[in-house]
Parts: sequence; structure tokens; C-alpha cells
Amino acid sequence: MFEVRVETHFSSAHHLLNYQGKCENMHGHNWKVEVVAKGNNLDKSNILIDFKILKKDLNKIMEYLDHKDLNELEEFQGESPSSEYISKFIFYKMKQKHPAVCRVNVFETPTSKASYYEE
Repeated sequence: MFEVRVETHFSSAHHLLNYQGKCENMHGHNWKVEVVAKGNNLDKSNILIDFKILKKDLNKIMEYLDHKDLNELEEFQGESPSSEYISKFIFYKMKQKHPAVCRVNVFETPTSKASYYEE
């Protein structure tokens, strides 16, 4: 089994719904995002997925999220844009183009990470 991982980042604001505490108020993060893909088969260049292509597609999603109020985006309407929910959103966007994507990790701080994957 082979595994590749790319990472990037974006900055945005959000507030959590149905939450009691500081995070129910508007605040921002410098999010770090990791996308992991895995598979058994390499192409004729012995590559699972070209890092350049994976990063290009991930960066399109980052451009959409960067410097936005996540609560105002259509995909998050009525949803609490938690790190967990953001990781799921990115997972499905990436999975559409890259079926080998198996996990998305979203760090809202250097020590706090949420992941989404399917079993």
C-alpha cells in the first residue's frame, strides 16, 4: 500500500452553532489542511498521484474558503462549521476528483486536529 500526503493552509472566520462558550462568538483561525491518498497501484512513472495535481485541486478549495466567514458560505448554511465538518467538506470535494483520497485532517491550532475518513 502506498500513501501520499499534501498540506496547505487557509485563514477564515467562523462561529459555532449550538455551542455554549467562547467559540459561539465570531473568531478566526489559520487552518492547516492535510489530504492523504492511498492505493496499491502506481502509474508508469511509479507515482500514486502527482503531488502537483493533488495540491492544485486542494488549493482551489482553499481559495474558496480563504478569508471568508464560513458561516456565510452556502455549503455551511445552518451547519456549525467545526473543524470536523470542514474536514468532511474538503474530503468530499477532493474525493470527487481523486478517488484515492482516504483522509482529510484539519488543524485549527498546531495542537488541535479533526479528521474525516470513511471505513
